[in-house]
Amino acid sequence: MKEENKSQRADKTLEQWKDRQALGKRLGKIKHKILVMSGKGGVGKSTVATNIAFALSEKGFKVGLMDVDIHGPNIPKMLGIEWGQVGGKEGNLQPVFHSPNLKVMSIGFFLRQESDAVIWRGPLKMNLIKQFIRDVDWGELDYLIADSPPGTGDEPLSVCQLIEKADGALIVTTPQEVALTDIRKAVTFCRRVNMPILGIIENMSGFICPHCGKRTDLFKCGGGKRVAEEAGEPFLGSIPIDPLVVEACDEGIPALSKKPDSEVAKAFKDIVKIIIKKTKEEVSTKSAPGKEEK
Repeated sequence: MKEENKSQRADKTLEQWKDRQALGKRLGKIKHKILVMSGKGGVGKSTVATNIAFALSEKGFKVGLMDVDIHGPNIPKMLGIEWGQVGGKEGNLQPVFHSPNLKVMSIGFFLRQESDAVIWRGPLKMNLIKQFIRDVDWGELDYLIADSPPGTGDEPLSVCQLIEKADGALIVTTPQEVALTDIRKAVTFCRRVNMPILGIIENMSGFICPHCGKRTDLFKCGGGKRVAEEAGEPFLGSIPIDPLVVEACDEGIPALSKKPDSEVAKAFKDIVKIIIKKTKEEVSTKSAPGKEEK
């Protein structure tokens, strides 16, 4: 019995070593890894992740968008690729392309219909996230953006454990106090798991009337910046409320693409500039012909 247990432990250790080697090999081809998270749901985290990934790809960067919100995989719908097919080649999963510079992986591609529910416990979710990193042929990437579900549970913890040298987390919040309380927990989470914080983003920060241009603070304003200052973390910017964001998500078009001159688009572009500066990245691929750098 003792010899059998010893053999099982050895097999498990060997399997873990192989896993680490495979993960390291895959991650070694990705320059920058960023986790997008929030302390609570309903703050527009997936919208932020989608538009940041899209904006980076439009600047010529090679970007991977990994949707690890296993119970609410909205990324494919937001990009209009919900019926995309995940291929297989030489034992690797092939991500779905949104554009030549933007690859996407989500459990949403594996569901037979949109109403299917994923009813899984922690270990299954951990294994899926590991597969999304280890077994997906991401290729050479400038950025891998991981969109996690709300809170500080299995999924963001798994990403932190599997991607040991991540550049950091982008924490998304809204201005009202109930959201700010949860965002403080997200800051604490990052510190406990040694995940650097790239910055805090305040979403739904004021409504700008499309007719008169007057601003109305539906959910207060400035709370995200205040929490960032209290925590001693960078504040990356505020994104206003705009009906075009809802329309764009429903139509499967990034808000940046639907109305590039909107206040929302400008806010995202400013935030992306800060992210690029923080990661000290340079464009590694040329933009599409005729497309100007934004």
